[in-house]
Amino acid sequence: MSKKNEEKNIPETEPETREASKEPEASQEPEKAPEPEKTEAELLGEKLQEANDKYLRMLAEYDNYRRRSQKERENIYADVRADTGKKLLPVYDNLLRAVDQEPNEDVKKGMEAILTQFNTILSSLGVTAIEAVGKKFDPAFHEALLHIEDEKYGEGEIVLELERGFQLGDKVIRFSKVQVAN
Repeated sequence: MSKKNEEKNIPETEPETREASKEPEASQEPEKAPEPEKTEAELLGEKLQEANDKYLRMLAEYDNYRRRSQKERENIYADVRADTGKKLLPVYDNLLRAVDQEPNEDVKKGMEAILTQFNTILSSLGVTAIEAVGKKFDPAFHEALLHIEDEKYGEGEIVLELERGFQLGDKVIRFSKVQVAN
């Protein structure tokens, strides 16, 4: 600021910059020619293609829904069968215990007949017994309750089955409770 302007407290103004006074330059890109309008046949073809794509997507979604629903129904059915079988197993255990008590011969035959019928019902549900005695211990199917050291048995061999295990297909509904050697 000059001394005169300082005394009067008037700020000096700077001359306008050239950039502010410049007019914007015209873009150097050539203008694009407008696209020609599509014919009615082309528009209809595009609409048909869009409708066809939409239809195919909807068909695929429905197919996926149908498969998912079928799988859910099968899983629910398998769960109900497993739950039903699991509820029947205590009765099965009691029948086995009664047969093992060696009642008189007629009672024993009757209980064995009931046990056979019970096995038929369980197998019709798809429930099968898990083999244990003489097999190698597998924690996916067996639950070790007791352990013994005996040289006549192999390492991890199941010696005694305390409670029979059952499975429905590949799903274990009750683990075998066993005694394992070594």
